[in-house]
Amino acid sequence: MISGYVALLDRRRMGKPTTVFVEITLQGQSDELLDAFEREVARVPDIQECHLMAGNADYLLKILAADTEDFARIHRRYLSRLPGVAQMHSSFALRTVVQTTAVDV
Repeated sequence: MISGYVALLDRRRMGKPTTVFVEITLQGQSDELLDAFEREVARVPDIQECHLMAGNADYLLKILAADTEDFARIHRRYLSRLPGVAQMHSSFALRTVVQTTAVDV
């Protein structure tokens, strides 16, 4: 059941206190497009999580950034170049209310 061990770092002390959630809708749903998107998104060093979603958006990304200027850099350098993106919507977290890695067993 244990898939690995990690150290939890203090994001503020690491210089990445800003959490941004990005919803991405692709131009289509073909296997080729999904594979190409997932391959490229896995190469973006600032993305902490990427989830294939059911609902309005195809993917939900969790990105850690230093501030809005840093997120603008991430957007220009990486997000705007991801293949097959039709629409992108970014939301900045104001405060983290609950954050855990615990799973009830």
